[in-house]
Amino acid sequence: MSSRSIKATSNIQILQSSVKWHRVAQTANSLWDAYSGLLSGQAIILAMNSSFVDPLLQFESQLKIIESSFKMLFAIPSRDKVKEIGKNEDDQEDLDNLYQNIFNIFEDTLLILVSKDLYKLQILKPCLGVLAAELSLLCSHTDPSITQQAFSGMSHLLCIAKCQNDITKNKNTKNDRPGSHCLLPAPSDIEFLPKILQRDKSKIAQIVGQTLLPPLLTDFVWSLLMRLSATDHKTASEAAIMLKLTLEYHAHKITMVSKIVDAIYKKLYGNASQIMKQTMLRVITLLTRTSPKKVIFQLMDYPVPADNTLILMWHAAGSEASVAPHVLKTILLILKGKPGEMEERIMERRRFSLDATNMMPVAASQALCTLLPVGSYKKAVAQFFPQLLMALMLQLFYSSNLRLMTEDRPFYARDALRVLLNCSGLQQVDTALKRKNCWNQFSQVLFHHHGVYLIAKTLSEYNFPQFPETLHYLYKLSVEGPRRSEDSVITIIFLTELLNNFFKDPFPEEFLVLFRNWVNDSDPAVCKLSLQKIGSMAPVINEIENSCSLLISILDALLSKDKTVVIRALMTLRRLLGKLDKVTYSSLCTRIALSYCPLMDHSNGGIRSMAIRHFGELLRDMSQYTWMLNDVVLGGLVPLILFLEDTEARVVKACKHTLEICASELKWSTSYLLKDEYYNFELVVLNICNNLLISHVNYITDLISDTLGFLGSSRPYLKRASVILIGYLAKLGGHLLLTDEIEVMIEAIDRVLRDEDPTIRELAGITQKLFKEIAHRLTSSNIKLSFRRLFNFIYIKKLKPLYNYNLPKDLTGSPMEIKETKNDNAL
Repeated sequence: MSSRSIKATSNIQILQSSVKWHRVAQTANSLWDAYSGLLSGQAIILAMNSSFVDPLLQFESQLKIIESSFKMLFAIPSRDKVKEIGKNEDDQEDLDNLYQNIFNIFEDTLLILVSKDLYKLQILKPCLGVLAAELSLLCSHTDPSITQQAFSGMSHLLCIAKCQNDITKNKNTKNDRPGSHCLLPAPSDIEFLPKILQRDKSKIAQIVGQTLLPPLLTDFVWSLLMRLSATDHKTASEAAIMLKLTLEYHAHKITMVSKIVDAIYKKLYGNASQIMKQTMLRVITLLTRTSPKKVIFQLMDYPVPADNTLILMWHAAGSEASVAPHVLKTILLILKGKPGEMEERIMERRRFSLDATNMMPVAASQALCTLLPVGSYKKAVAQFFPQLLMALMLQLFYSSNLRLMTEDRPFYARDALRVLLNCSGLQQVDTALKRKNCWNQFSQVLFHHHGVYLIAKTLSEYNFPQFPETLHYLYKLSVEGPRRSEDSVITIIFLTELLNNFFKDPFPEEFLVLFRNWVNDSDPAVCKLSLQKIGSMAPVINEIENSCSLLISILDALLSKDKTVVIRALMTLRRLLGKLDKVTYSSLCTRIALSYCPLMDHSNGGIRSMAIRHFGELLRDMSQYTWMLNDVVLGGLVPLILFLEDTEARVVKACKHTLEICASELKWSTSYLLKDEYYNFELVVLNICNNLLISHVNYITDLISDTLGFLGSSRPYLKRASVILIGYLAKLGGHLLLTDEIEVMIEAIDRVLRDEDPTIRELAGITQKLFKEIAHRLTSSNIKLSFRRLFNFIYIKKLKPLYNYNLPKDLTGSPMEIKETKNDNAL
């Protein structure tokens, strides 16, 4: 006969014998309901096992039955209460037998499920942890018979759990299939367990923790945690002991730490008993040992300011020196956040708070006010001083912005920074900053950058002993790069002031590299701070080993889209060049001059005037190297001429200044025409073109190309000036042009003829006529064309003004000197 048939026969006999219990049913309805319900559930499970129902459906249905049976089992009264129901000795015996048979049926049902079918063992997963918790409490029952049954039950449960572990480890083994082996060990293998466990709570906690998988052990801990609030003082006390013992050994295996911490907070916030309060705070301490990040993150996720309950939990989390470094590391991680920022929709971690904004950094700052003064944290605070210092200074800035919206919010970042200084032996620094009214002013956003400077300066004044590690951390932070641009600004201010006080210029090379990199940072404020510091090193620029790379980084900053950065870069560059040795200067002068040229056409008048003026200063500095700069000078000549017509006086003045230098270096007789009393744009253009034809005729076509680019400008004065300049260049150098080139020029001037400005249209008409004349001559035979070009190289034509653009009516007595040619019609 099969084992299942034997079980079925046994249950029928039990049912027949239960008739005599019917007379006590009225006094123990709950027992009778549980008994009949369990028996019915067992019958259904047996029927399923004998059927061809899909195993997955069997599993789901049988799981529901087991869950229902489990709930019925633990809903019945205790054994002592059952005995009290009986009116006489026979009734008590019958009720006791019924009570025992209820548990026997449930045990039989479980054995039916797991004795043969391997996959059915999974049914026990939801309840093993909870069942182990209940049995562990019963192991300390005053009734020896119950204790013995609890020990026996715990032994079976641990065997089942061990089988689950084996399944997990060997789930890929080919032989692991339903019915391949018996899951439970022989009775002789488990008989010794009750003796080992006998009233030894520590041993029970160790074995349970070793045997149960993490999710089940979490259920075990959770169940004990819930029993702390039991009205029965003894049960609560036993649960507290077992809970603490388990976590002492196996806290590292607990999952859902955040949920447990949150449950503890809610229970402590209520009217918790003293034993519950002490135990739960101890649980926080034990969980922090192995999961500091999860515990601290959850503790920082409650509304600020923290209430007394939360502060108690902070103390519990930070009560052990061994955990202090991990706690501070986690808090530092939280302090990287910006308070008030909106949470992203997809989060790595589920938060329990309903607040969509991230206020955890504010909570972390308040937590530091509580934790830093704790004696056990002294060593960890010293270890993390630089990180805490910088993190809190950043939080000062963020909190200052936040306080604009919520002025009544406590300023925990400031308070935590003061606590940090006092806990680190820097009480004098705190006092000095208080005397300077620094702490009171930090709530003002505009003061913050100056406040960072004051803190760095005051620390330096008192030669704070943490300087080496602080400098090392700042360097590391600068190399790695912070997450936000405002972090960089604060880092630069603080680092610069420390370096200023502890080093003489120039800084050590490794720090100069940082400033060189910051010159081209994406944040304009960072760029300007770095440029400002580099500019201050002008007196020692020649002592810097890699001064060329430093200057090149500044040239790159001239390409910035932020005009304030460009202006600062121009000023810094000019300041350094004024002190730079000529050998290094000459090696970079061409590159520097080429960097100025695009800025001569900048949309900002200040940048235009500075670039033009500095271009001239460079030519003057490099007067002995003029031969190196001829190409650059002539390459920048077009904007220098055109911006003589600029609407901003500072730009015009800069152009005249630089053109005078150019004329002097190129030996041109143009300077007198640039003086205010003689100045006329058209006459200046004519004079320069004549000089070009004499000394640099090969550049004329390039200058024409450069001028074409300004014909499409949106600024009217540039259009007018470029129409005039290109006309003279074409008139004097037409013999150098090719047919394709003049066609491009005609097409460009045709577009200008449609300009809305009548003056521009009039000037463009004259230029168009010149272009067509040149084009007509270009249609001559090659022999005539070659002869005409040769003739033009020999003879220079005397020209009269072509446009009469703002010319004085009487040119008599004009200082203009136009060289005469032998043939007025040479061109």
